Amino acid sequence: MRGALTEWLVEIFAENELAAVGVKPRRRAIFDGPPGVGKTTLAHHLAARLGLPMLAVRPDRLLSKYVNQSTEQIGELFDAAAAGMEGDNGVVPIVLFMDEIDALAGERRSATQAADDQRNQQVNTLLQRIEQHAGFLIAATNHGRQIDPAIWRRFDMHITLTLPGQGERERILARYLDPFGLPSAALKTMAEALGEASPALIRQFCENLKRQIIVGPKLNLDMAKGAVIDRLLTSCHPHPDLGKPRLWSLGAADHAVNVMPWPLPKIADLPAMEAVAETPAQSGDNVVALGRRP
Repeated sequence: MRGALTEWLVEIFAENELAAVGVKPRRRAIFDGPPGVGKTTLAHHLAARLGLPMLAVRPDRLLSKYVNQSTEQIGELFDAAAAGMEGDNGVVPIVLFMDEIDALAGERRSATQAADDQRNQQVNTLLQRIEQHAGFLIAATNHGRQIDPAIWRRFDMHITLTLPGQGERERILARYLDPFGLPSAALKTMAEALGEASPALIRQFCENLKRQIIVGPKLNLDMAKGAVIDRLLTSCHPHPDLGKPRLWSLGAADHAVNVMPWPLPKIADLPAMEAVAETPAQSGDNVVALGRRP
């Protein structure tokens, strides 16, 4: 995935060179993947890398129970996106981000009822406006198989986002625990306990842990490590469609909790903690003195 996105950014910035050989950079991408894997965050990141504002739209802003109103609102959305946004140096293009696009672009079917006919019109309008749109368009869906095939084909790039691996979980933990941190061994162990967790769930875990540290004493709550972790795990849960991380099964009894330093250290204190952990034993340590044979 990272390689595909890097390639996309490079080709966007190489528009003139591509034009010289008769091709254009791709401008439409759809992100598919389970809830919480970072599709929206990735869209924001790409817009920031392009230096462009992003217009994010959810389907509930476009869907209507009234005949033809949804198709009109889809048209108005693409007109607004094409017009761009007023910036310091005039009008600048925008990145249009359509979240949960499956709610708008579900597969068309035989119109046996008025609702089916209206839905098909909605998909047809969306199809036409995507084809006509010259700007950047990113869509996201948790249900790629439900997208109408014609809509799917109109996107130049199809990127599936998966759950983070061990190294990625460690980086997510380190980022969202800031200004607190974990020594490397404890960080690795906690990332293992969070296997199968989405980035969103890891972020919730970290942010709720920091809330417990600040709010718990104000409420006279039990601030023992195990009590804090158990309270935390009852306040956020994995998505039902995803696997359950080990930490949610074992709770405070998990080995990752046992090796987690408490109180949670600040990032600035970690180098000293790591140095102490790596200091070799002194020459007189761990030596058993044997008595002389009488």
